[in-house]
Amino acid sequence: MRYLIIGAGAVGATIGGRLAEAGSDVVLVARGAHAQALRERGLTLTTAEGTRVHRLPVVTGPSELGALRPDDVLLLGVKTQDAVAALDAWGGAEVAGGGTAAQRLPVFCAQNGVEGERMALRRFARVYGMCVWLPSDFLEPGRVSALCAPRTGILHVGRAAGGADATARRFAEDLEKAGFEAPVVEDVMRWKYAKLLGNLGNAIQATTGPEPAPAKAALLLRAIREAKAAYAAAGIAYASTEEEAQARDGKAVPPPGVRGGSSWQSLQRGTGSIEADYLNGEISLLGRLHGVPTPVNEVLRHAANIFAREGLPPGSMSVADLTALADEAEARSASH
Repeated sequence: MRYLIIGAGAVGATIGGRLAEAGSDVVLVARGAHAQALRERGLTLTTAEGTRVHRLPVVTGPSELGALRPDDVLLLGVKTQDAVAALDAWGGAEVAGGGTAAQRLPVFCAQNGVEGERMALRRFARVYGMCVWLPSDFLEPGRVSALCAPRTGILHVGRAAGGADATARRFAEDLEKAGFEAPVVEDVMRWKYAKLLGNLGNAIQATTGPEPAPAKAALLLRAIREAKAAYAAAGIAYASTEEEAQARDGKAVPPPGVRGGSSWQSLQRGTGSIEADYLNGEISLLGRLHGVPTPVNEVLRHAANIFAREGLPPGSMSVADLTALADEAEARSASH
């Protein structure tokens, strides 16, 4: 099996680098300054075991590879807002022996949220979900760090439509050899809906900073309460807090200290986009479909998007101001 890492950022490059270390055949897909740095200097990957430089094949699109191999596995590591473009670009790629990637090859979706799998299922016949617990940093082209120990991360895998198969199990075996905990589960989306609850705080962290504070925790709890009400109305099951704790249970522990998550890093790198539409926006969508008010999540989505669109520095808003906006939105919602 050859792994094509489509979006070799914090998560993708960590998975790709670790797979390569364990002997897997890996190709990194990147763009812009990051692709140039990877080609010129290699991937500098820092884990709890130290820093290594990996000289791996790097492409910007499928045309640079020619016909794909029948044993290729696609890992979609781009942010959800970039997923459609990536899926369309790679889905039409020809596979040696006939057919296209969308018809023949498996794609594993490694994004936060739950929309990536839906996007892929509209285009690809073989779609797998991946629930990613992999604290990692990508702030400089060509350099990625992921410092959890003793395992680098926890990656639940399974078929997006439910169930598991030989492809999921084979990938999980390679991930385990590469230093990850990789449970194969029949209900991977249930795990992803659970992780989404925590990711509702990404917008809080991006706009007010990664440092923990009681006011930030309180605002996140309000967003989670809305999400759970929306899940209940929609009949969506999710893994319990106890299940998540048991699954992690000291297996991939980040080092002490405060770090910025994926949305904060997007603002720090000045990418111009952020994933809030597919995190807090997922809850807004469910709320609108099922008649559940979600004013806090809508405020968080809106604020994060303003930061990305206007290029505002991450953490430059006070949590008091963000909370005040949420209070006003809740008051308006209650009065309607």
